[in-house]
Amino acid sequence: MATQKPILKPGNFYHIYNRGINSCSIFMETANYEYFLSLYDQHISPVAETYAWVLMGNHFHILVRIKQTPNLQGFKNLEGSNIKTIEKRITQQFSNLFNAYTKAFNKKYGRTGSLFEHTFRRKLINNHEYLKKVILYIHNNPVHHGFCEHPIEYPWSSYSTCISIKPTKLHREEVIGWFDDKANFKFMHDKKVEVIKIERWLEI
Repeated sequence: MATQKPILKPGNFYHIYNRGINSCSIFMETANYEYFLSLYDQHISPVAETYAWVLMGNHFHILVRIKQTPNLQGFKNLEGSNIKTIEKRITQQFSNLFNAYTKAFNKKYGRTGSLFEHTFRRKLINNHEYLKKVILYIHNNPVHHGFCEHPIEYPWSSYSTCISIKPTKLHREEVIGWFDDKANFKFMHDKKVEVIKIERWLEI
Protein backbone atom coordinates (compact mmCIF):
# COMPACT_ATOMS: atom_id res chain seq x y z
CA MET A 1 0.00 0.00 0.00
CA ALA A 2 1.40 3.38 -0.97
CA THR A 3 2.02 5.59 2.02
CA GLN A 4 1.44 9.31 1.94
CA LYS A 5 4.29 11.41 3.27
CA PRO A 6 2.85 14.26 5.32
CA ILE A 7 4.84 17.42 5.85
CA LEU A 8 6.61 17.47 9.20
CA LYS A 9 5.02 20.40 11.00
CA PRO A 10 6.12 21.88 14.34
CA GLY A 11 4.07 20.65 17.29
CA ASN A 12 2.82 17.46 15.62
CA PHE A 13 3.55 13.82 16.53
CA TYR A 14 4.82 11.46 13.82
CA HIS A 15 5.57 7.76 13.54
CA ILE A 16 8.80 7.61 11.52
CA TYR A 17 9.85 4.28 10.02
CA ASN A 18 11.74 2.59 7.20
CA ARG A 19 13.52 -0.65 6.28
CA GLY A 20 16.50 -1.80 4.27
CA ILE A 21 16.18 -2.01 0.50
CA ASN A 22 14.92 -5.48 -0.43
CA SER A 23 14.68 -6.02 3.34
CA CYS A 24 18.48 -6.09 3.63
CA SER A 25 20.17 -5.60 7.00
CA ILE A 26 20.79 -2.02 8.04
CA PHE A 27 22.36 -2.98 11.38
CA MET A 28 25.02 -5.70 11.30
CA GLU A 29 26.77 -5.28 14.65
CA THR A 30 26.67 -3.31 17.89
CA ALA A 31 28.74 -0.47 16.44
CA ASN A 32 26.06 0.13 13.78
CA TYR A 33 23.30 0.63 16.35
CA GLU A 34 25.50 2.92 18.44
CA TYR A 35 26.56 4.99 15.44
CA PHE A 36 22.99 5.39 14.21
CA LEU A 37 21.93 6.64 17.65
CA SER A 38 24.82 9.11 17.77
CA LEU A 39 23.85 10.46 14.34
CA TYR A 40 20.23 10.59 15.46
CA ASP A 41 21.15 12.75 18.44
CA GLN A 42 23.21 15.01 16.20
CA HIS A 43 20.60 15.52 13.46
CA ILE A 44 17.22 14.97 15.11
CA SER A 45 17.48 16.16 18.71
CA PRO A 46 17.65 19.82 17.60
CA VAL A 47 14.33 19.56 15.76
CA ALA A 48 12.29 16.82 17.46
CA GLU A 49 11.47 15.31 20.85
CA THR A 50 11.69 11.52 21.00
CA TYR A 51 9.09 9.38 22.78
CA ALA A 52 9.81 5.81 21.65
CA TRP A 53 12.14 3.96 19.30
CA VAL A 54 13.34 0.55 18.23
CA LEU A 55 16.17 -0.46 15.91
CA MET A 56 15.77 -3.90 14.35
CA GLY A 57 18.12 -5.76 12.02
CA ASN A 58 16.51 -4.53 8.82
CA HIS A 59 14.11 -1.77 9.93
CA PHE A 60 13.36 0.83 12.57
CA HIS A 61 10.46 2.71 14.17
CA ILE A 62 10.57 6.06 15.96
CA LEU A 63 7.89 8.17 17.65
CA VAL A 64 8.66 11.89 17.68
CA ARG A 65 7.06 15.27 18.15
CA ILE A 66 8.50 18.09 16.06
CA LYS A 67 9.57 20.94 18.32
CA GLN A 68 7.52 24.13 18.25
CA THR A 69 10.76 26.07 17.76
CA PRO A 70 13.22 23.74 16.00
CA ASN A 71 16.89 24.57 16.40
CA LEU A 72 17.86 24.75 12.75
CA GLN A 73 21.33 25.82 11.73
CA GLY A 74 21.15 29.05 9.77
CA PHE A 75 17.91 30.23 11.40
CA LYS A 76 18.62 32.77 14.14
CA ASN A 77 14.99 33.87 14.38
CA LEU A 78 12.51 31.24 13.29
CA GLU A 79 9.55 33.51 13.89
CA GLY A 80 10.55 35.63 10.94
CA SER A 81 11.20 32.69 8.61
CA ASN A 82 8.85 31.29 6.01
CA ILE A 83 7.01 28.30 7.54
CA LYS A 84 7.37 26.22 4.37
CA THR A 85 11.12 26.79 4.45
CA ILE A 86 11.26 25.70 8.09
CA GLU A 87 9.21 22.56 7.38
CA LYS A 88 11.49 21.72 4.47
CA ARG A 89 14.55 22.09 6.67
CA ILE A 90 13.00 19.85 9.35
CA THR A 91 12.44 17.09 6.78
CA GLN A 92 15.98 17.62 5.52
CA GLN A 93 17.34 16.94 9.01
CA PHE A 94 15.85 13.44 8.87
CA SER A 95 17.15 12.91 5.33
CA ASN A 96 20.60 14.05 6.47
CA LEU A 97 20.54 11.41 9.22
CA PHE A 98 19.72 8.56 6.86
CA ASN A 99 22.12 9.77 4.17
CA ALA A 100 24.98 10.09 6.67
CA TYR A 101 24.31 6.61 8.04
CA THR A 102 24.09 5.10 4.55
CA LYS A 103 27.40 6.68 3.57
CA ALA A 104 29.15 5.32 6.68
CA PHE A 105 27.52 1.88 6.38
CA ASN A 106 28.46 1.56 2.70
CA LYS A 107 32.06 2.55 3.41
CA LYS A 108 32.37 0.10 6.31
CA TYR A 109 30.95 -2.88 4.40
CA GLY A 110 32.21 -2.10 0.90
CA ARG A 111 28.79 -1.61 -0.67
CA THR A 112 27.30 1.08 -2.90
CA GLY A 113 23.87 2.53 -3.61
CA SER A 114 20.76 2.96 -1.51
CA LEU A 115 20.52 1.31 1.89
CA PHE A 116 16.91 2.17 2.71
CA GLU A 117 13.94 1.00 0.66
CA HIS A 118 12.11 4.32 0.51
CA THR A 119 12.41 7.95 1.36
CA PHE A 120 11.65 7.68 5.06
CA ARG A 121 8.02 7.03 5.85
CA ARG A 122 6.07 9.08 8.34
CA LYS A 123 2.52 9.08 9.67
CA LEU A 124 0.83 11.92 11.50
CA ILE A 125 -0.48 10.86 14.91
CA ASN A 126 -3.44 12.94 15.95
CA ASN A 127 -5.10 11.10 18.81
CA HIS A 128 -4.21 9.65 22.23
CA GLU A 129 -5.19 6.07 21.38
CA TYR A 130 -2.88 6.11 18.35
CA LEU A 131 0.02 7.28 20.55
CA LYS A 132 -0.43 4.37 22.95
CA LYS A 133 -0.81 1.81 20.16
CA VAL A 134 2.33 3.06 18.42
CA ILE A 135 4.36 2.78 21.63
CA LEU A 136 3.13 -0.77 22.27
CA TYR A 137 3.81 -1.63 18.63
CA ILE A 138 7.33 -0.18 18.72
CA HIS A 139 8.38 -1.86 21.96
CA ASN A 140 6.90 -5.24 20.96
CA ASN A 141 8.53 -5.36 17.53
CA PRO A 142 11.46 -7.47 18.83
CA VAL A 143 9.01 -9.91 20.47
CA HIS A 144 6.94 -10.17 17.30
CA HIS A 145 10.05 -10.93 15.22
CA GLY A 146 11.33 -13.57 17.65
CA PHE A 147 14.32 -11.72 19.09
CA CYS A 148 13.07 -12.02 22.67
CA GLU A 149 10.09 -12.95 24.80
CA HIS A 150 9.61 -9.55 26.46
CA PRO A 151 10.56 -5.99 25.40
CA ILE A 152 12.88 -5.57 28.39
CA GLU A 153 15.19 -8.24 26.96
CA TYR A 154 15.91 -6.31 23.77
CA PRO A 155 18.75 -3.74 24.08
CA TRP A 156 17.97 -1.50 21.09
CA SER A 157 14.67 0.05 22.07
CA SER A 158 13.38 2.71 24.44
CA TYR A 159 11.49 0.29 26.70
CA SER A 160 14.24 -0.04 29.32
CA THR A 161 14.76 3.72 29.33
CA CYS A 162 11.04 4.25 29.97
CA ILE A 163 11.14 2.24 33.19
CA SER A 164 14.54 3.52 34.29
CA ILE A 165 15.35 6.52 36.49
CA LYS A 166 18.61 7.37 34.73
CA PRO A 167 18.88 10.76 32.98
CA THR A 168 17.70 10.64 29.38
CA LYS A 169 16.61 12.84 26.50
CA LEU A 170 13.66 10.51 25.93
CA HIS A 171 10.37 12.13 27.01
CA ARG A 172 9.50 9.17 29.20
CA GLU A 173 7.44 11.05 31.79
CA GLU A 174 4.90 11.94 29.13
CA VAL A 175 4.98 8.38 27.79
CA ILE A 176 4.34 6.92 31.25
CA GLY A 177 1.61 9.51 31.75
CA TRP A 178 -0.24 8.29 28.66
CA PHE A 179 -0.47 4.91 30.41
CA ASP A 180 -1.47 6.61 33.71
CA ASP A 181 1.55 5.33 35.66
CA LYS A 182 4.61 3.09 35.41
CA ALA A 183 2.76 0.08 36.82
CA ASN A 184 0.14 0.23 34.07
CA PHE A 185 2.81 0.92 31.47
CA LYS A 186 4.50 -2.35 32.46
CA PHE A 187 1.18 -4.17 32.68
CA MET A 188 0.20 -3.17 29.15
CA HIS A 189 3.59 -4.33 27.87
CA ASP A 190 3.36 -7.59 29.82
CA LYS A 191 0.11 -8.47 28.05
CA LYS A 192 0.18 -10.29 24.74
CA VAL A 193 0.26 -7.55 22.13
CA GLU A 194 -1.35 -8.36 18.79
CA VAL A 195 1.31 -6.69 16.66
CA ILE A 196 -0.17 -7.73 13.32
CA LYS A 197 -3.58 -6.39 14.34
CA ILE A 198 -2.02 -3.08 15.41
CA GLU A 199 0.03 -3.02 12.22
CA ARG A 200 -3.13 -3.26 10.17
CA TRP A 201 -4.80 -0.63 12.31
CA LEU A 202 -1.80 1.67 11.77
CA GLU A 203 -1.90 0.83 8.02
CA ILE A 204 1.83 0.05 7.94
